[in-house]
Amino acid sequence: MERLRKTLKKIDQKGYKAYKEIQGKYQFSSFTLFIDHVQGDPFASPSKIRVVVPRNRTEIKAKWTDQKYRKICCEDFIARKVHKELIGLQNRIKGSGKSGVIMIDRPNQKVIERTAVQISDQFITICLSVGLPAHGRRILGKEAEKIFFCIIPEMLKKSVYDIREKDIQRSVYLMDQQQTIRKYMKKNGLISFIANGAILPRESGISDKPLKKGVIPFRSPKELEISIPVPHRNTPITGMAIRKGITLIVGGGYHGKSTLLKAIEQGVYNHIEGDGREFVLTDETAVKIRAEDGRSISKVDISPFIGKLPYGKDTKYFTTENASGSTSQAANIIEMMEAGAKTLLIDEDTSATNFMIRDFLMQELIAKKSEPITPFIDKVDLLKQDYDISTILVMGGSGDYFRVADCVIKVEEYLPYDVTKEAKRIAKANPISRKNEGGHQFGIIQERIPLANSLNAQKGNKHKINVRGRYHIQYGKSDIHLLHVEQLIDDSQTRMIAEILFYLERNNILSKKMNVQQILNFIEEKIEKEGLNSISSHKGHPGELARPRRYEIAAAFNRLRTLKCI
Repeated sequence: MERLRKTLKKIDQKGYKAYKEIQGKYQFSSFTLFIDHVQGDPFASPSKIRVVVPRNRTEIKAKWTDQKYRKICCEDFIARKVHKELIGLQNRIKGSGKSGVIMIDRPNQKVIERTAVQISDQFITICLSVGLPAHGRRILGKEAEKIFFCIIPEMLKKSVYDIREKDIQRSVYLMDQQQTIRKYMKKNGLISFIANGAILPRESGISDKPLKKGVIPFRSPKELEISIPVPHRNTPITGMAIRKGITLIVGGGYHGKSTLLKAIEQGVYNHIEGDGREFVLTDETAVKIRAEDGRSISKVDISPFIGKLPYGKDTKYFTTENASGSTSQAANIIEMMEAGAKTLLIDEDTSATNFMIRDFLMQELIAKKSEPITPFIDKVDLLKQDYDISTILVMGGSGDYFRVADCVIKVEEYLPYDVTKEAKRIAKANPISRKNEGGHQFGIIQERIPLANSLNAQKGNKHKINVRGRYHIQYGKSDIHLLHVEQLIDDSQTRMIAEILFYLERNNILSKKMNVQQILNFIEEKIEKEGLNSISSHKGHPGELARPRRYEIAAAFNRLRTLKCI
């Protein structure tokens, strides 16, 4: 501790690069400080430090971390508390550039595994980013001393050391209830559950916080209502159950169809108390599917949906640098099946029309031999039959889907109604001559093996991997665009995806000739056994990382324009 103080005094007013002298480990009375990386300039990305606290000096008891999901919950709770305290403390530091900035990777409305806080049996590690103070490019040693000797100890005192059992109990109990519902869903063939009283609308298109004014709480139709017993409360949680199969969400424009689907889509994650969607839970393998004009595709077998194209172009190993709406949507489905998805979520608003439906009149005008696309309506039942894949589909423009749906939910003024019987009656009373073009089987999913030279982070004489927000990774000379990967919910997940790609490259994993699903299994098993840190390319502080699902990893991998498969 005194060694750090002496070093800061020695380098005070020197050039900024002299800060490199403080890298290392320092023992304080209530914590251990690791300064892992020092920024080279006051305007550069902040320095990386770790603060390690003995667990036995806190109120975090063994029972709160006895299961993986509870441990993640406690880490999330601490990260939120640390962030709250840092907001009020860091304005004390003077300087230019990023001087005095002290940050933790702040969680959002969801609870996901992060590197920001890591709890082991003996220690609690808090990873921070710190802007070391300077005036111009001269070191402000006394201001830096405030950070390490005043602000960080005070932050720990008001956050980690101030946590009481009753504080963390609410969060852990909520997670227990969410996990209980998820287990119930798997056991009883449900793919989504939306609790009565849930608040589904968000503040705005750029805010994930709940809308507070004029909102209509969710209320299940009686026909679809179930009650699920959960721990830590005397009464069960009641809400709408969506079962395996084909569920159609219908209704007029602006009545809340897409809002309901969006909530279902986000239900693959657990939400914090007060979000409004605490008990909106969805099959964790559910994936949002949409059209994505312009994306690249590498040897994906889209033949179940699209037959031979003009000029004899084969679709069993379909490759393109610039996919159309229909080919991209077909590839998105096949790729997610390849990754292991068991539920598809589709909104007609973000789908290619010719991929979703081909009505009787169009069939009469354009013969099947002249139309390579087999519409989704003719394959959705075969997905269920052959692969046990369910679909939840928002559809306001085609009643033809009434015939294939197992359940039809009408949304009117943000409230759902079960209209399955009525939809089936209408379909029966209005027979059409539309021909089913899907055949008797969905088709075989061809396994792809990515080649080792698919990944190359080299640009010039060094590796170049930049993450620019949530939706853009620069990987070497290639750009990966993720704007339409709608269940990617945090910048830190994107940083983790970039780290995963680089891990695969630097360890030459692709040379083992594993197929896509085997690669995803390998990554998930490594993270499960060794933690997120095991993937990071950084020593000590792993960086601001959060765990992505295998489906978002696969989505990024498939959008890598240098991807080559056999």
